[in-house]
Amino acid sequence: MSQTTWPTRPVKIIVPFAPGGTTDIMARAMAPELQNAFGQPFVVENRAGAGGNIGADVVARAAPDGYTLLMGTVGTHGINKSLYSRMTFDPQKDFAPITLVAGVPNVMVVNAEKAKAAGINNVADFIRVAKANPGKLNMASSGNGTSIHMAGELFKTMSGTYMIHFPYGGSSPALMSLASGDMDVMFDNLPSSMQLIKSGRLKALAVTSAQRSPALPDVPTVEEAGGPAFKGFEASSWFGLLAPAGTPPDIISRIQQEAAKSLKTPAIKEKLLAQGAVPGGNTPAQFTDFINAEHKKWAQVVKTSGAKVD
Repeated sequence: MSQTTWPTRPVKIIVPFAPGGTTDIMARAMAPELQNAFGQPFVVENRAGAGGNIGADVVARAAPDGYTLLMGTVGTHGINKSLYSRMTFDPQKDFAPITLVAGVPNVMVVNAEKAKAAGINNVADFIRVAKANPGKLNMASSGNGTSIHMAGELFKTMSGTYMIHFPYGGSSPALMSLASGDMDVMFDNLPSSMQLIKSGRLKALAVTSAQRSPALPDVPTVEEAGGPAFKGFEASSWFGLLAPAGTPPDIISRIQQEAAKSLKTPAIKEKLLAQGAVPGGNTPAQFTDFINAEHKKWAQVVKTSGAKVD
C-alpha cells in the first residue's frame, strides 16, 4: 500500500482490555489526534480477555495494511510470553512496533474504609495485616499476566505474604470491586486509579516505580515504604502502538511521526502527566529494542515469582 493511498477508510485501534482502564484511556487520547492528522476516523475497539492475549491475537492475524493497530502493553508484549504456557501469537515476531505512547507507574491501592478499620496507613501496616491473615486478603488485577498482576506477585514474593489473586477483564471492573469492598488491594496503573484516589474511596500506599510520581508526590515508592526487603522493586507499565508484522514501513513511519508529534503537544502532554503518565514517542527501532529488553526483564520476574497461567 503506497504512501499516497493510505488511509482511505477508517482505522481500528484494538484495546485488549475492558473500557475505562489505562490502555483504553491511552487509545482514546491518541485516536482523535491520529484522526486529525490523517483525515480518517481512528476507531477504538475493546477486545478484552486472557490478560490482553485475545485482542493482541486479533491484530497479529489482521491484514498488514495499516487498518488494524494494537494499543499494546507491558502485559501483551513484555510479560505474557513467559507467563502463558500456550500462546497463539509471538509478541516479538508477529508485530511491527510503531512507538511507545506512555510509561506509567503502578500504584498500590487499598479500599480506604477497610484500611481505616484494619489500621492500615502504610505499606508496613499492610504487610503486618497480610502476615497475620495469610490467604484471607484478596488481590484484584486487570487480568492474568498484566503488570498489575505481576506487580502484586513481585510484592508477595518480596514481602513473604500470601494473598488470593482475582483476575478481572480489565482495570475498571477490578477497581469497582476494590472500591465496593469486595477486594482488599490492587497494584493498578496510576491513570485508571487517579479519580478514586482523589475522591478518597481508595488509599494509595505506594507507587511501584523506582522514583516517586509527580502526580502523587507525597506517596512513597514501594522500595522507600517497604525498606531493605524491597531493594530494587520496580514494576512499571507502558503502552504503545503496534501493527501486524509485514505492515509497510512507510505506513509505520507516518503513524510514528504523527503520534510523536501529538505526544509533544501541550494539551496531550498535560493530559498524560496529570494522570501520572510520561509521554513517549520513540522510533520503531527504539521501541523494538525496548520491547526486547522488557521481555527479558519480566521473564526473570515471572521465573522468580513462580507465576504460571495455562
